Amino acid sequence: MAELYLIRHAQASFGTDDYDRLSELGCRQAELLGDFLHSNKIVFDTVYTGELLRQRQTAELACAPQADVVFNEPDARLNEIESDQMFAKLVPELAKTSAELEELVRKGKQSSKHFQKALEIVFNHWVQSNEATPGLQSWADYSGGAYNAIREIIAREGSGKSVAVFTSGGTIATIVAQVLGATEDQVYKFYEPLMNCSVTRLLYSGDKISLSSFNDHFFIRSQAEQTGEALLTYR
Repeated sequence: MAELYLIRHAQASFGTDDYDRLSELGCRQAELLGDFLHSNKIVFDTVYTGELLRQRQTAELACAPQADVVFNEPDARLNEIESDQMFAKLVPELAKTSAELEELVRKGKQSSKHFQKALEIVFNHWVQSNEATPGLQSWADYSGGAYNAIREIIAREGSGKSVAVFTSGGTIATIVAQVLGATEDQVYKFYEPLMNCSVTRLLYSGDKISLSSFNDHFFIRSQAEQTGEALLTYR
């Protein structure tokens, strides 16, 4: 059996003009992940990321103790869902029948909690809608691309490897849902609990992929309990 680790990026700069970069706390989380990997002798043969800076920064910091790790070219299919486009294209129509959503979107510009509630409504509509929205990538294209990227990585790397994929919450949730054969209305349930810098582990052999662990962030929780630091984040 070979191992494929799906690692969510560390905390990005939510609420700032440039979300797509790690916050100071995010850098700390990524370094803690690197310490955890090193202390548990988890060494990656190769590393994949999406194109997003927060994904690549997390990979670089977490893999810094691993001298010989190979970084591949970023793959756009491992990017996050296009939440800005989703909100821009879907919220105006959805808000016509939901004053609550409009208020959640307004508050969500500064509040991670309210953003998450708004995202649940918009994401579930996007996933379950059969209608194409001009200017917005379809769920079928996004989910198909993410899963195909993982399949291609597995085929390329072959057996006996330890592979890391540094990506984002929506992408991890999508891949896990597909591995488990979950229905589209269940995808968000895998998305909502994903912590920053959490580790999800897949095992693969040939064409068979199975889930070994999901959203493991014990190493961050343990550090937080020891030092009193506020290290656990969702965004």
